[in-house]
Amino acid sequence: MQYSMGVDIGGTKIAIAIVSEYGNIIEKNIIQTDHSKTPEQMISIICGEIKKVVSESGVQLEEIKGVGVGAPGPLDSENGRIICPPNLKSWIDIPIVQLMKQELALPVLLENDANVAALAEKWIGAGLGSNNFAYMTVSTGVGAGIIVDGNLLRGIKGNAGDIGHTVVDPSFGQCSCGQYGCLESIASGTAIAEHGTKIIGRELSTKEVFELYSEGEEKIVDLIERIFRVLGVACVSMINTFDLEKIVIGGGVSEVGEVLFNAVQSYVGKYALNPVGRQTKVVPAKLGQSAGVIGAADLWFFR
Repeated sequence: MQYSMGVDIGGTKIAIAIVSEYGNIIEKNIIQTDHSKTPEQMISIICGEIKKVVSESGVQLEEIKGVGVGAPGPLDSENGRIICPPNLKSWIDIPIVQLMKQELALPVLLENDANVAALAEKWIGAGLGSNNFAYMTVSTGVGAGIIVDGNLLRGIKGNAGDIGHTVVDPSFGQCSCGQYGCLESIASGTAIAEHGTKIIGRELSTKEVFELYSEGEEKIVDLIERIFRVLGVACVSMINTFDLEKIVIGGGVSEVGEVLFNAVQSYVGKYALNPVGRQTKVVPAKLGQSAGVIGAADLWFFR
């Protein structure tokens, strides 16, 4: 039996797991992303947690092929550097692969977090058996991992699929990137909470916005229907561009359930350019919060 380590770095938490060659999580731990610490300090903490997880798993070090790291972009996967992720503001041009290799007796690979989630869903999730699909995460941010002809579409530096900064509706105002109407500034969990707070006039979480939607609050219903339409626009754009057979949607916002998937599926059925494209299935991810670590570990089995 062979194993690898998966590390999923996010703006609020970091998951570390040891995963078997069949995609089973053997041991897992989650720590908080401490923004008061330097990136170098956090990387050292991650390495300490990796050693702890290995020790607690009972797996021998020589059975582990390597460590895969999924991190938010922009990054440079080829050279193992995190460049300037919006949700990790102090992580500017950080040579994470080099730093981790210095502390671990294991090789390390870096990949975009949406890309590794796409690999996980292809391996043992909702993309199993599909060679042309996109995994779209709608969470704190919005991104996509795209599988074309069975291969992960990476781009020059590993940042292909960053659909969160595709302009879809400028009427929503300016995004943090400087453009107007980016998908992420409209449909991410963070953005939904901000839009709902502005409409209602008191601080709301994403969950509370969707509760008001369920209760029929008129202005919130209008907001959420516009957001579902924007997600439909994003899916149609990916279908038209990549000729996909399926779109898998994961992340916290997807947990709202059927109402989101029905709305997006309906939009795709009306507006995808190709009649075959209009039949593209829009389905929920299967691996939930584990997709990141499973996919990061899969970097060593996917090669």
